[in-house]
Amino acid sequence: MSSWSSGRRPITIAILAMGGEGGGVLADWIVAVGENAGYHSQNTSVAGVAQRTGATVYYVELYPGGRSQGDDVRREPVLSLFPTPGEVDIVIASELMEAGRAIQRGFSTPDRTTLIASTNRVYSMDEKLALGDGRVDSNTLLEAAHAGAKHFIGADFMELALAARSVISASLFGALAGSGALPFDRTGFEDAIRASGKGVDASLAAFAAGYDAAQRPAPLPLPAAPTPASGGPVAVTIGLSRPVDPAEEAATAAEKRREEQAVRDPGALVGAALQHAAARVTADFPAPARSMLLHGVVRTAVYQDTRYTDAYLDRVARFAAVERPDGPARLTTEAARHIALWMCYQDTIQVAQQKIRRRRLDGVRTEAKAAPGQLLNVREYLHPQVEEIADTLPTALGRWVAGSAWFGKAVGRLTRNGMIVNTTGIIGFTMLWAMAMFRPLRPRSLRFGREQAAIDAWLDQALAAAAIDYDLACEIVECQRVLKGYGATHQHGTESFAILLAEAAALAGRPDAAATLVRLRDAALADEDGSALQQARAELASGAPVPELSPVA
Repeated sequence: MSSWSSGRRPITIAILAMGGEGGGVLADWIVAVGENAGYHSQNTSVAGVAQRTGATVYYVELYPGGRSQGDDVRREPVLSLFPTPGEVDIVIASELMEAGRAIQRGFSTPDRTTLIASTNRVYSMDEKLALGDGRVDSNTLLEAAHAGAKHFIGADFMELALAARSVISASLFGALAGSGALPFDRTGFEDAIRASGKGVDASLAAFAAGYDAAQRPAPLPLPAAPTPASGGPVAVTIGLSRPVDPAEEAATAAEKRREEQAVRDPGALVGAALQHAAARVTADFPAPARSMLLHGVVRTAVYQDTRYTDAYLDRVARFAAVERPDGPARLTTEAARHIALWMCYQDTIQVAQQKIRRRRLDGVRTEAKAAPGQLLNVREYLHPQVEEIADTLPTALGRWVAGSAWFGKAVGRLTRNGMIVNTTGIIGFTMLWAMAMFRPLRPRSLRFGREQAAIDAWLDQALAAAAIDYDLACEIVECQRVLKGYGATHQHGTESFAILLAEAAALAGRPDAAATLVRLRDAALADEDGSALQQARAELASGAPVPELSPVA
């Protein structure tokens, strides 16, 4: 007696998508295509919220229809509810990290799986919470995608969907149709979209873009940048290799010309109010550092005023005076970068200024696809602390507020549930505008004095080190990387920064001083509570070499 299932097995499809990306709609479209072609279907979803704030695995099985043969009693197949590692024919991932997770979990395998993945990145919580650069290398994910699938189809399907004013599920559906992995023609896919009756035109446009993208070769990892022979900075390339777009190539060439112009004539790239600063950059600083200096000039002027920019250039000039001749000017370049970052620290005035910028509000309108004349509300969720309020006030008043118990209780009662401010409303905008107007008073604030004193002490130590160990001085300058965030995060960073400077002073004169400080800094960026740094210090004190540690676990 022959079995009704002889020689036949279901087509298995796993979809990995995050909330709001239409993963459920995509699964429903696939089911509709299969059922319209006479296939039996099974569609389930397994929600997961631990890592990706709503990442869900949707699973579809399609079994060829038709009556069973022989004396079989069962007329319909029994299909699985969950994907089985090594048994998935098609994996669709809405983001590059999700493709990596599919490979890690065994859903995508090189012997059978067609992997369709969008190459855009939506960073995971681990990547966002890392104190250093917590991003996973896109090249590594791309290499895994090529190696972990029988057929890999990749493109920025999110960008294609946004261009069509649709969602990524539609462009991924088009890529699935274009892949040829399912035995259905294009019309069947498009009919499923039309039958849904929602956003049909936009979905069909995104579908067509995804279909066309599936016909092109998947992007390849970019080759790693060569490691410099000396102790200079290492360039890390994270990106995608794909067929060259003439328009994109022209834009890249234009950007390169602007960078070259920054070296030849910095004054041409800044406003009239900063022409004197640009002229000073040209006259007083080494050419390799000028582009970075221009960014710092503009940043400090927008943050405070042109006098603040002059102070910025005065500080960087101290490093230019001790720079190595005819070299890459690493010390001056890194000083230009990190001094500007620290001098433009985030306070309540800066936050208010950024939130009411016209460019920012225009960007929100563009991202929300608001039509001309359409009303748009932007609501900010704020949670001010006593320290932030005290730091903004004049020094004497700020110290009194910071030490006042009753003021702290009052602020705690008012803000314990946070505050919602409508930036696009009269009251909300006026509140933020009034806060931003305190910018001329910032130099008198409690935090301003504290930050400037800390900056000068840091620079003095780096310059002292430069006299005996150039590389150590560069690493001391880069220790500013641990200062970021606000509240408890900034406090932990400040504590780690103080430890790093103390260790740098103790390391001065050792041949491995710079390399050891790099490893200590990486340990400081590895976690927020400082345990990795304390362990590295203990190993250093015991005489053992400090192990190399990536900032991202």
